Amino acid sequence: MKSAEIRDAFLKFFESKGHQIVASSSLVPHEDPTLLFTNAGMNQFKDVFLGFDKRPYSRATTSQKCVRAGGKHNDLENVGYTARHHTFFEMLGNFSFGDYFKRDAISYAWELLTEVFKLPKDKLWVTVYAEDDEAFEIWTREVGVPSERVIRIGDNKGARYASDNFWMMGDTGPCGPCTEIFYDHGEHIWGGPPGSPEEDGDRYIEIWNNVFMQFNRDEQGVMHPLPRPSVDTGMGLERISAVLQGVHANYEIDLFQALIKAAYREVGGEASGADLDSPSLKVLADHIRACSFLIADGVIPGNEGRGYVLRRIIRRAIRHGYKLGARAAFFHKMVPDLVGEMGSAYPELRDGERRITDVLRQEEERFFATIESGMAIVEAELAAMAAADKTVFDGNTAFKLHDTYGFPLDLTADICRERDVTVDAAAFDAAMTRQKEQARAAGKFKMAANLEYDGPATTFHGYELLEEKGNILALYKDSAPVNELLEGEIGVVVLDHTPFYAESGGQVGDRGELRAAAGIFGVEDTQKIQAAVFGHHGVVRTGRLAVGQGVSARVDVAARAATARNHSVTHLMHKALREVLGAHVQQKGSLVDPDKTRFDFAHTAPMSAEEIREVEEIVNREILANSATQAEVMALEAAQKSGAMMLFGEKYADEVRVLSIGSSKELCGGTHVSRSGDIGLFKIISEGGVAAGIRRIEAITGENALRYLQEQERRVQGMSALLKVQPDEAAERVAGILDSVRMLEKEVARLKSKLAASQGDDLARQAVELAGVKVLAAVLEGADVPTLRETLDKLKDKLKSAVIVLAAASEGKVSLIAGVTADQTGKVKAGELVNFVAQQVGGKGGGRPDMAQAGGTRPENLPAALAAVRGWVEAKL
Repeated sequence: MKSAEIRDAFLKFFESKGHQIVASSSLVPHEDPTLLFTNAGMNQFKDVFLGFDKRPYSRATTSQKCVRAGGKHNDLENVGYTARHHTFFEMLGNFSFGDYFKRDAISYAWELLTEVFKLPKDKLWVTVYAEDDEAFEIWTREVGVPSERVIRIGDNKGARYASDNFWMMGDTGPCGPCTEIFYDHGEHIWGGPPGSPEEDGDRYIEIWNNVFMQFNRDEQGVMHPLPRPSVDTGMGLERISAVLQGVHANYEIDLFQALIKAAYREVGGEASGADLDSPSLKVLADHIRACSFLIADGVIPGNEGRGYVLRRIIRRAIRHGYKLGARAAFFHKMVPDLVGEMGSAYPELRDGERRITDVLRQEEERFFATIESGMAIVEAELAAMAAADKTVFDGNTAFKLHDTYGFPLDLTADICRERDVTVDAAAFDAAMTRQKEQARAAGKFKMAANLEYDGPATTFHGYELLEEKGNILALYKDSAPVNELLEGEIGVVVLDHTPFYAESGGQVGDRGELRAAAGIFGVEDTQKIQAAVFGHHGVVRTGRLAVGQGVSARVDVAARAATARNHSVTHLMHKALREVLGAHVQQKGSLVDPDKTRFDFAHTAPMSAEEIREVEEIVNREILANSATQAEVMALEAAQKSGAMMLFGEKYADEVRVLSIGSSKELCGGTHVSRSGDIGLFKIISEGGVAAGIRRIEAITGENALRYLQEQERRVQGMSALLKVQPDEAAERVAGILDSVRMLEKEVARLKSKLAASQGDDLARQAVELAGVKVLAAVLEGADVPTLRETLDKLKDKLKSAVIVLAAASEGKVSLIAGVTADQTGKVKAGELVNFVAQQVGGKGGGRPDMAQAGGTRPENLPAALAAVRGWVEAKL
């Protein structure tokens, strides 16, 4: 039976027993703050079991999508290394809410497994909680399972009720004894029955767990009887599919095989010689399910919470694709294959296919921009460790990978585990702590939120003035109020009157200085302590400041003017984006400072070069029109009637400030140019995605835009000079050069192939015969990996029965390839052979029995390593 048929048969069986088929709940458990993700079939029924909710049915059956990749329930690090761990899985379940109990639950499970699914009864074993005599009697006396195949499991985890057969959803909540059903895969697989010393083996696999909900455990660990005993069962679809399809590992079932083939296709497996049994392909098949379902349920990649777990899974998948040879975004291309496999059962996949694909593609493109540099650091560190015979990866390097290249710690640990290396997690945590402390120190200019102030408000004059007299109302040092600040001390100054704009609405706070009779205070930033109280953050440059002193507050004129240009142009750009892309464009965030404007907006696709040019043209036309800027304070209702742009979901006061510049009219409290012509020049310098359906533009104005264009012109002129053409001819000349390069690359490939053929003839004569088998270990000077592979194939054809190792060394790196003709793979494995050679040259490798590749970092050891091949092969023959 196919997995889809098994899912359908399960649901229909329980429907025939009076159960209501209930759709899977979301992977994001919105009503349960104790869970990061839905991780069990009973999650959506938790309140029903507790008696807080009542459904119109007392029996239910589901196929629940589950994720275990974060928090307490986390299987992420095992995926790809075991036969049955997944980040995403489907849990088939049947539930009784105070209706039937142990006898019917056990009877239904046995009937489905043995009569519907036709599993041999003698292949099924059962466990019960040691104190659950009722369940033991039902199994042995009523169902007829021999007592030697019904195993009692006690409190085997060190505490009362801490047992494999006493189920708890968490530290608190519904719980009770359970009975599990195991399938015996046969004596050809190592392992013993549950409860035995060999229970961790793979011979006996749990396929079904029947939980008898009898208690609710409170925070003190006290068991309270539930109002009505209930049943919660779970059977992993992937596990039962493996049993019914006659395979041992979950990854061998039809559903995973289709996804593994999709992964193989997208990483170019056929061209790279990747093995379909590669653990990395299993990782990709697993992770595309978890990522796609999470995105379909509203999770997007981010830096915290569920979003960060999703990002970790995506980046782990990308790394495994990179390991198989992928050098560009590929993972998102597997989404249609997943939809084909599971879209019928889960329509949200089919409905969200485009969005899922877009989110994955954007995340891939960001990580692929840094993964190569990060992997180079990983490989260099591992090579250095191998040379020094070390087995612990430096925690500071792991932190650099996390902080600079976006490698989550578990991704680095995953790479290291493949080399039998661990990561110094304590050093990583220490580096993370140091960074946070440094960030806190650097953020002393941002400590307004921690200040307690109870005094008059600040009167802001900054719309009209850039210099104003004021009196010091309060001073703060290290977040505590003080009466004075001395030279060199960092602090915050509160004034009764100020021209300094406090950070708000995406515009950064003003900088400048406060001059008193006894000292000068350099203002680095201005933040709001309260809605109408401004804190001037900075350092005393000379002398001292004291509460009650008068000061002259002077804003940095150049910085304010640059910021105003960037803020005003943001309004014009927002309107132009709506004209070019559509009315759906809405602001989702902004940052305006003296250097640039950064603007986030809702839009699902990258902007084309033509769309960017059109926005630039519209904005620059508005600038040339040199319209006067007008600001008016009015009632919110009047502002709405005036047609002013308002941000969806934003809360506004009863009175608002409406800013009109050119054809743009928006609510805004920021500082702006007097006329649109003051902006000077507008240029978009970047556009890209930052989250699902969110794009980001960075743009510059005025002198910054002029300098940018001058630098671009300098680069074009420099390139043109190198090409010895006029600037307007440079693109055509570069295209011609690229065509020539492609032709030369084809010629080089042809010559390498010819060289491989000629070297093959020469090398064949160097082979020695051992027990009727030709053995050859040789270096091909100047060969790349494709040439080594092609030469190997020719030599295998020529020598007929042979064991071959070919090597090439270049720039401190060794490339190795080993081949064994089909008649000898029973005695000699190419993967073992290439690994034997690779270990001697500072590397590792592996592959299929007939062909395998490896690399190394010690070319000086290559002659000795190749010389040892003959003895190694001779020992195998």
